[in-house]
Amino acid sequence: MKTFSITDMGRLRTSNQDWLFCEEQPVGVFPNLFLVADGMGGHRAGDTASRTCIEALVDQIRKTDKVTPVSVFEQAVDTANRCVFHLSEEHIELRGMGTTLVGVTIVDDTAFIVNIGDSRLYRLREKIQQITVDHSLVEELVQSGEIKKEEMRTHPKKNIITRALGTTEYVRPDCFEIDVQAGDVLLLCSDGLSNMVDDDLIEKIVRDNDTSMEAAGKILVEQANEAGGKDNISVILIQI
Repeated sequence: MKTFSITDMGRLRTSNQDWLFCEEQPVGVFPNLFLVADGMGGHRAGDTASRTCIEALVDQIRKTDKVTPVSVFEQAVDTANRCVFHLSEEHIELRGMGTTLVGVTIVDDTAFIVNIGDSRLYRLREKIQQITVDHSLVEELVQSGEIKKEEMRTHPKKNIITRALGTTEYVRPDCFEIDVQAGDVLLLCSDGLSNMVDDDLIEKIVRDNDTSMEAAGKILVEQANEAGGKDNISVILIQI
């Protein structure tokens, strides 16, 4: 396994509200763990939400009494959600904060994935495939047939998410299970990448740099910035 993680403020934001966790070694019962959180709610609040989410999630995974990957993720998400929500209730300047979350652990030939919001996980094999489903208004418009998939990136309401961690006392994550094999690349990212760079170009950049996940990750960030860099950009690449 080869991995690389990178986060960048982008060209228009004055702070970075994304938070990453990238660990190839065991974390609790997991043999590895990779997480991306994209905070929302203003300068301090967004940063606090994403950082609190990742720290609480990792801490709970380290001490979990659960056994199956899905139950571990569900318990950890519940713990992290309560931490963020109660913190926002206690401090008026943090009121309403929340964060997206996408995470994965790879166990043998299976990837167990969790997500809330519009941060994404892709698998690159014969072609690029988005595995997670965005919890966003534009995704609902696509599902209802009101807009086409390719219109999502330029839609004026593309930043409205319909589910986030920490905004309510309870939240339901989506969990996915996919097979992985040698040569696959998993990409976790915040919408600072997916809103700026289309899937075909993401795929081309990763394939052109398949001998170096570091090179691929840095070029993806550069491309997002060249396209406008309107948001924080976070990328984790995992080559099986």
